[in-house]
Amino acid sequence: MSFLIVLAALCFLMFVAYRGYSVILFAPVAALGAVLLTDPSLVAPMFTGLFMDKMVGFIKLYFPVFLLGAIFGKLIEISGFSKAIVASTIKLLGAQRAMLSIVVVCALLTYGGVSLFVVVFAVYPFAAELFRQSDIPKRLIPGTIALGAFTFTMDALPGTPQIQNIIPTAFFGTDSWAAPVLGTAGGVFILIVGMAWLETRRRKAARAGEGYGDPATLLNEPPAFTGGKLANPFLAILPLVLVGISNKLFTVWIPQLYGDSHSFDPAVVGNAAPVVQEVSKIAAIWAVQGALLVGIATVIAFAWKPVMASFAEGTKSAVGGALLASMNTASEYGFGAVIAALPGFLVVANALGSIPNPLVNEAVTVTALAGITGSASGGMSIALAAMADTFIANADAAAIPMEVLHRVASMASGGMDTLPHNGAVITLLAVTGLTHRQAYKDIFAITVIKTMAVFVVIGLFYATGLT
Repeated sequence: MSFLIVLAALCFLMFVAYRGYSVILFAPVAALGAVLLTDPSLVAPMFTGLFMDKMVGFIKLYFPVFLLGAIFGKLIEISGFSKAIVASTIKLLGAQRAMLSIVVVCALLTYGGVSLFVVVFAVYPFAAELFRQSDIPKRLIPGTIALGAFTFTMDALPGTPQIQNIIPTAFFGTDSWAAPVLGTAGGVFILIVGMAWLETRRRKAARAGEGYGDPATLLNEPPAFTGGKLANPFLAILPLVLVGISNKLFTVWIPQLYGDSHSFDPAVVGNAAPVVQEVSKIAAIWAVQGALLVGIATVIAFAWKPVMASFAEGTKSAVGGALLASMNTASEYGFGAVIAALPGFLVVANALGSIPNPLVNEAVTVTALAGITGSASGGMSIALAAMADTFIANADAAAIPMEVLHRVASMASGGMDTLPHNGAVITLLAVTGLTHRQAYKDIFAITVIKTMAVFVVIGLFYATGLT
């Protein structure tokens, strides 16, 4: 019965997310409903002492990353840099490589620190124009954008500033550049196999005589891109490059500057206890924050007029988006903490723990919970909050470096997370004016490829010992 209660809570949260209801509202409802059915006397203590504690703890650690990432992405958009990057990439690769062009553009923006949601809005008008000119079915646009934005640059490539690559740092004491060889190999696998799938689908549609689609029946069609004055492409990509370089430099410099921990006296009056910050657990997050600040400053410096013209409204929408995204994930984090504290979760943990291989155990656990919650960051947060100590102990016993644990957890989070109720999937389909029936098949195929890549990386580690 205790297991059924936990399963019901997970299914309920998945269902309401699929139906479009707010996770911020229903995550505590689902969690406390499970507590109520388990032990009614624990509802209030669990809510205040566990759910809210974990939720606020997540916000404390990661909200600045969400906020700065959203602002950086918005400034890239309103400065016109995103248009310049897209147009230049298409010009470089050629219209005949429409799919590869869109994947590369999405990858550049995502790896440069632009939020996945911002990438969808920024790239779709150009993808639609390019697919229309190349007579490629519009229904293939979501899968193409998903490959470029939701896969290898989100959590596989080392150094990516996306939150899915940052969360494991707090649990494993690593940085965002963990296991660079494995991450790069996994990213290459995803790109090659993903492009092979999309090209197969394109050729099949071409043989069937299927074109872009009937304009009379298509929804949310953007106006044709007519060009106009664009920023220099090298200038446009400079902020993205600086974010990557700064992230790497700060990752090295911060531990050298502060050491493993740093303390300070929080008051000049009274006898307040010193505040001790364990720098080793927070250095990667500081590095990403610093890198995003460098990127923001660069965009403002080189695109002062267009940025300042829309800065007030643009940053308002960015802050709103950051608040919503971080609160959604934090609610799922609190939900996971409550579920992990219930007796029924022991059944789940024991079942997953019965997988003997430490890395396969971690990968299956993380991707399963990411699929249930429909969130890469949310599912990974639940898994690591509940089982990080177990993963670490098993890895130490098998002499597996923490960097490998980090990369496997990060990549696994971006596998089965893109089930139909995933927020990014719903947003992507809404923006492109397509339905799950029309376009989800290709998104799911990319999801399967992404999940396969995790096990390819695990196999590569055991075969070569490379990290």
